[in-house]
Order: sequence, then C-alpha cells, then structure tokens
Amino acid sequence: MAASITDDEIIRKRLLIDGDVGGGDDRRISSLLKTFTKWCQSSGSDEECTAAYQRMLSTISQCEFSMAKTQMVYDMNQREMTKYEQIYKDIEKSISDAHEKIASSKTELQEAKRIRKNRQEYDALAKVIQKHPDRQGTLKKLEELDRELNSLTDQKEALENKLEMRRKQFHVLITSIHELQRILDEDEKEELDSSTMDTSALDSSMEMNTTN
Repeated sequence: MAASITDDEIIRKRLLIDGDVGGGDDRRISSLLKTFTKWCQSSGSDEECTAAYQRMLSTISQCEFSMAKTQMVYDMNQREMTKYEQIYKDIEKSISDAHEKIASSKTELQEAKRIRKNRQEYDALAKVIQKHPDRQGTLKKLEELDRELNSLTDQKEALENKLEMRRKQFHVLITSIHELQRILDEDEKEELDSSTMDTSALDSSMEMNTTN
C-alpha cells in the first residue's frame, strides 16, 4: 500500500503536516516510523508493546491535528485569495466605472461650456438688436430714404437737363460769336479793300494832273 503513494502526495502530506511549526512534525513522523519499526520488531512484554502503541497513537493524533490545522489554514488562505480576487475585480470595475463617469463628465462639461458660450453670444446679440429700431421703424425709415433718393434722382435729372441745355446755348453762343467775328472780319476786309481802291484812284488822278 505504501508503494502506491506517489512522491507528490508524500511531499504534499509532509507540507501539510509541517504547517507553521516547520521541522517539529517532521521529527514526529521520523520518531513515529522508528517507533513503529521497533514496535514491529519488538519481543518485549505486552505492557511495553501497549505503551509503545499508545505513544504511536498519540504521535499520530498530534500529526493529524497539525495536518487538520494546516488544512484549515490552507482553506482559509484559499477563501481569502478568492475574496481578494473578488475585491480586486470589484476595484477594477469601480476604476472602469470611474473612468467612464469621468469621460461622461468631460463630455457634459464640454456641452455645458458650449451652451454657456451660445447663451453669452445670444445675450450679446440681443443687446445689439435692442439698440436698433424695430422692424416697423426701420421700414418707415427705408421708405423715407427711398423718397429722398427719388427726389435727389429727379433733381439730378433736372440739373443734367439744365446743364445740357446750357451746353447747347453755350455752343450756339460760341457759334454766333464765331459767325459775328467772321462777318466783322469780312466787313473790315471790304473796308480795307475799298480804302485801298480809293487811294489808288487818287494816286492815279494826281499822276495824271502832274503829267498835264
């Protein structure tokens, strides 16, 4: 039966038996094996055999108690590891939720800033609009400006027509002056020619008288 136990099981049982005490249980097992070997080979009295048997039972009880204690510590450690793993998962989930909340809060903050900026722009625009007249007053003013523009347009056309008429009159005046100057030049030329003819006739008459 002892041969069927694997080395891993032996090591595991020895580790469980060792527990926190360390080499104490290991010495107990060694002593138990020696006592058991001596008991098997003993040829003493029944009382000695019974005493040795009781000592072996006591040692086995101590080892079983130590093994049970170690097993309990091991189970407790396993439960604590499971609990710590669950706590670690909860912490990871809390961190992930916190990151999501932070990201969502940043988005909400950006949206709030945008809304606030829009409201400020709307308020500024409303103040500018309030400084200007209403639609009815603006239309009325536009109508007045249209009438004034039409009046100025009519005045401009009248002035342009008057200017054109003055240009024509001035042209006629210049033409008349040129014509008058031409007539005067012709009259002066005729008078000059007539005077020249008279002078020539007089000279001829004087020459004839001198000759006679």
